[in-house]
Amino acid sequence: MRALVYHGPGQKSWDEVPDPQILQPTDVIVKMDATTICGTDLHILSGDVPAVTPGRILGHEGVGTVTEVGDAVTTLAVGDQVILACVSACGKCDYCKQGVYSHCQGDEGAPGIGWIFGHLIDGTQAEYVRVPYAENSVYKLPSTVSPEQGVILSDILPTGHEIGVQYGRVKAGDVVAVIGAGPVGLATIATARLYGPSRIIAVDLDANRVEEARKFGATDGVVSSDPAWKEKILAMTDGLGVDVAIEAVGIPQTFQMCLDVVRPAGTVANVGVHGKPVELPLQDLWISNIAIAMGLVNTDTLGTLLKMVASRQLDPDVFISHRFDLGDIMSAYETFENAAESKALKVVLTAD
Repeated sequence: MRALVYHGPGQKSWDEVPDPQILQPTDVIVKMDATTICGTDLHILSGDVPAVTPGRILGHEGVGTVTEVGDAVTTLAVGDQVILACVSACGKCDYCKQGVYSHCQGDEGAPGIGWIFGHLIDGTQAEYVRVPYAENSVYKLPSTVSPEQGVILSDILPTGHEIGVQYGRVKAGDVVAVIGAGPVGLATIATARLYGPSRIIAVDLDANRVEEARKFGATDGVVSSDPAWKEKILAMTDGLGVDVAIEAVGIPQTFQMCLDVVRPAGTVANVGVHGKPVELPLQDLWISNIAIAMGLVNTDTLGTLLKMVASRQLDPDVFISHRFDLGDIMSAYETFENAAESKALKVVLTAD
């Protein structure tokens, strides 16, 4: 088969590689119907995730059709079309029993890490993929949800919802600032809207993304290259600061921006993947009763979000800006890597 292979920082290629095989009785093999590229893939290519070693097939999102099942699999059959959760779960360890699938203690990849696709085992940017713990890690795709829509449910919608909105403790009437209006920031905005905040402020260097964020539920926008960006946010909050500041980029500057605009007794939720240390000025924060949350998505709300997509309460189609054939993945990466020029949000790749 063909797959997108990582060859070290800054290096990738669309290669011919061996087909995946059933290794455990709980595995299935899936023929990929649709996949996408994540900002985390760009962090990997930048060298920010050293656990990813050369030779790894990248990708952790997708929808596919089951072509083979392991002997222990009873609830999935050849021909089922499924959403692959970006986090795999054995379903048996203590963490899985608590719903903390991101720290699954199973024996795939490394114990304590549920994100294994494109990280510790081969991923989804390929023609076929082996799916461990399949019965606990995939969701059957309803006939009312398209494969493209299902791809958006693999990662960014659950990540924005769980790590941004739920960890941020967003509630009715809150003022929420989302720093970074890329795909995961927009997913945070779209799912925050479901909780009834009074304002959702999208903040980004790119004026186009700030404007686009209104389609996802942002009520206000601030371009952060404006020297008065902070004052504009504070002016929307009677000078007090926002109830919830959500970091959705993964660089020290945007984390600091959250600290700059959150009010006393507010919450900072970090969603972005960081590759460098961030300064935490506890000497200033402790007296302000600031709560800081962060984490790796569990995908425990994927099923709920799937129902909301199926009932048209959430529209994943608005995330998709570009479409490519799977074989054109190198061009898709170029488009996604140059989002400022291409205005890319999510690029979806579909197989023949």
